[in-house]
Amino acid sequence: MSELVCPLAQVEEVFSTTTGKVYQCSRKNCFWLEYNKETTSFSVSDFLMFKKRIDAIDVEHMLHDTTRSSDFEIIMPFRTERCFILAVEDVLQLRELLDGAKFMIELNSVIRTCLQVSPFAVFA
Repeated sequence: MSELVCPLAQVEEVFSTTTGKVYQCSRKNCFWLEYNKETTSFSVSDFLMFKKRIDAIDVEHMLHDTTRSSDFEIIMPFRTERCFILAVEDVLQLRELLDGAKFMIELNSVIRTCLQVSPFAVFA
């Protein structure tokens, strides 16, 4: 991934699974998704929109529909040059990765909010 990132970028791993990783770049205020040996950059809003699109895929329909067109889902994220061709297993793997990343992002936000509370307010 390092060859795609500006050398001045401050990239931190947000979450990883055996199939991929999500990084956050605080310098450019974006997320990097490393999945299936490719890396894709997302703005914060595009990352969350991509997660919603992955969550909206009807896996049950893909499993029960016998037509060939239901074997794969094609997703082209907004403002990227990447095209994801996803089988059921890919959808489930991406959901796990994106769910974990979103949870860690929200947890980080809660922790920062808690740390901003004055220590004297706890004892009041």
